[in-house]
Amino acid sequence: MKRFFIMSCFMLIFISIKSVAQTFTLKGIVKMASGEGVANASVFLNNTAYVVACDTLGNYRLKDVKSGTYTLTVSAVGYRSVSRPLTVNSNATINVLLSESIHQLNAVKIKAEQENTFGVTRLKGVEGTNINEGKKSEVIVLSDLVANQATNNSRQIYAKVAGLNIWENDGAGIQLGIGGRGLNPNRVTNFNTRQNGYDISADALGYPESYYSPPAELTDRIEILRGASSLQYGTQFGGLINFKLKEGTVAKPIEVTSRETVGSWGFFNTTNSIGGTLKKVQYYTFFQHKTGNGWRPNSEFHVNTAYAATTYRPTEKLAVTIQYTYMDYLAHQPGGLTDAEFAADPHQSVRARNWFKVNWNLGAVLLDYQINEHLRFNSRFFGLSAGRFALGNLDYINRADPGTARDLYKDKYTNYGNESRILYTYKIKNNPQNLLVGARYYRGLTNRQQGVGNSGSTGDLSDFSYINSNEYAYSKYTFPNSNLSFFAENIIRINSKLSVVPGVRFENIITKADGFYSLINRDQAGNIIYYQQIQENRINSRHFIIGGIGVSYFQNPAIQVYGNVSQNYRAINFNDIHSVNPNIQVDPNLQDEKGYTADLGMRGNLSGVFNYDVSLFTINYDNRIGTVQKSDPVTFNVYRYRTNVSQSRSIGLESFAELELLHFIRKKVTDTKLSVFTNLALIDARYINSSEPAYQNKKVEIAPNMIFKTGLSYQRNQFSASYQLSYTSEQFTDATNAVFTANAIDGLVPAYTVMDLSAYYKLSKIFTLQGSANNLANQRYFTRRADSYPGPGIIPADARSFFLTVQVRL
Repeated sequence: MKRFFIMSCFMLIFISIKSVAQTFTLKGIVKMASGEGVANASVFLNNTAYVVACDTLGNYRLKDVKSGTYTLTVSAVGYRSVSRPLTVNSNATINVLLSESIHQLNAVKIKAEQENTFGVTRLKGVEGTNINEGKKSEVIVLSDLVANQATNNSRQIYAKVAGLNIWENDGAGIQLGIGGRGLNPNRVTNFNTRQNGYDISADALGYPESYYSPPAELTDRIEILRGASSLQYGTQFGGLINFKLKEGTVAKPIEVTSRETVGSWGFFNTTNSIGGTLKKVQYYTFFQHKTGNGWRPNSEFHVNTAYAATTYRPTEKLAVTIQYTYMDYLAHQPGGLTDAEFAADPHQSVRARNWFKVNWNLGAVLLDYQINEHLRFNSRFFGLSAGRFALGNLDYINRADPGTARDLYKDKYTNYGNESRILYTYKIKNNPQNLLVGARYYRGLTNRQQGVGNSGSTGDLSDFSYINSNEYAYSKYTFPNSNLSFFAENIIRINSKLSVVPGVRFENIITKADGFYSLINRDQAGNIIYYQQIQENRINSRHFIIGGIGVSYFQNPAIQVYGNVSQNYRAINFNDIHSVNPNIQVDPNLQDEKGYTADLGMRGNLSGVFNYDVSLFTINYDNRIGTVQKSDPVTFNVYRYRTNVSQSRSIGLESFAELELLHFIRKKVTDTKLSVFTNLALIDARYINSSEPAYQNKKVEIAPNMIFKTGLSYQRNQFSASYQLSYTSEQFTDATNAVFTANAIDGLVPAYTVMDLSAYYKLSKIFTLQGSANNLANQRYFTRRADSYPGPGIIPADARSFFLTVQVRL
């Protein structure tokens, strides 16, 4: 009996110990409404170390969970987070549905907040009717950034996107200038630039420059896809940049937000928005007014931007959205400087009569329809009516402004189009597959006139009217064009880890030019002594097929390997046909560019502690268009000559890594975070196989060998701060790698280093304060040499500046 009692005690003790130490496994699938898994969604138990990311099919598994009561949270960028209480006392399968709508079912609470990403994340393999699998992507989450959004500070906003070369045209962020992998940053011309999935550039086919860029305060997130996106979004080498704008809150019928910013040199910015949801209607309106004097003389500006959007959801499967965007601005431009002038005083201005004006009207109707659990349809109708007006003296900057009649360039853009897509989800051996097919039609018309404007000696200096509009015009053209394309991509999932993504695109492009340009000779006083109009009528029709393939291997959330290769094509645009700018001439036999891009990389996210993306890339142009330095045999004036220089080859490395430092020293989950990031891009871009010795093995223009950024981000309760340092190595501006020219349009752009500091404090649910110090060390540098507006010549970057923002949200 005694032995039995002792054995029973031991058995009870053993069972008790086992029950205390016993752990369980929670698993399941995180799905969208269509039934498709949400890749890379975060699944965690609040205030614990239990956290995991879903695989590409949305599967998750939390292991070794001790018995107890927890709150399970599931979140993914672009979806509403889901939280639910649960008691763990056995293994369990818990499937979670993520939706953009609010539901209140079974103690599941849908929250409007997204997980904190420290400002950057990646696109999921499939989002809506877009396929991103096997491609290099970055997503900038503006709500998680501590940056100067009032001035659209590109250094800060794009700090964690590897390899971007940034042009700084003005301190107010009126125009965006970014380029990747050695491609020209001018007005984002080498990206297919979109807003909510539709085009916003002047003419997406013939003149893909973006004079309008969505304000950062209006933008929810910025999606960037590299060159392999050419099969879905156009044939360009640079890839896609898509600004996804804010929407009205779904939590209440009305929410009002007002942000007021003041800063250096008379800067003032006010933005006001109203949004909400009333039954089946979601709406959002936004207005921004921005004004200031600028750092240099002759730099004053004022900008107005308005946006309105309404979405009607008659059923859970159908949504119809109407959007309208308006922007206008007038900017006084101080012009460029010569090298000697910049060295003496970069603050000075030697042009007082240069002005730039833009008017933008952009409309869209979007239709999104979940036909059934396998089919999703999206169609986007869009149109643009806009104008761009440039007035001033474009003569060589090393010559004094004579005060005579000015050059006046006017463009008017009218275009419209539709892009429709359908995504089909099916299964092969229980592995879900995704097939995307789409079509796009685009029609554009640009009216361009270049001639003589008034001198501004009397009356309004910013009077954009011609003197004798047809007589003595430099040139006058209409540029009608049309484009029809079809594209398809298919994610073929071999298993839950390996995917192959083939794709194809057919393009039919027709571009026309009808008008005249003039031959004009002047005497020493600038009077016209000879004038002749040369009539010109061109039509260029071409059609072709390009293809590509991508591969993705998802070992686990910490290790994902991706690779792709894709053909690219770039048609010559209106600026490539003829120029009357004395600083540049164009080869009359210029040809379209062809080539390919390729990526191979590895990325991952280790439990939200370490986030990284390291990749190798190459870009090959068969006949790259570039600029070379030439001189007039009569006047000996130096100018840029735009031509097919030769084949070019760019190879490089892009790396990004961010580490959450406090994870290794704190004992429990808190609201305090400290992260350090580095962003390094190395590139070797050269002209090769050239028959011209002056270009052979020379560096491609606007392609710095190194771009490096690093910084710290700190967050504690309601306070956040960020510090960053940006370094860009030296770069050339033409294919001959000229170091110096007297008129400053070509030459070396020296290396530069810039630091920025920003902070954010949320005083309450209603009030928020933000502050920023840009160019903290007050460096004197420049990022570009211009051959036209806003130059010509060296365009100095702004000195140190300070900004303060007060936000009220009701």
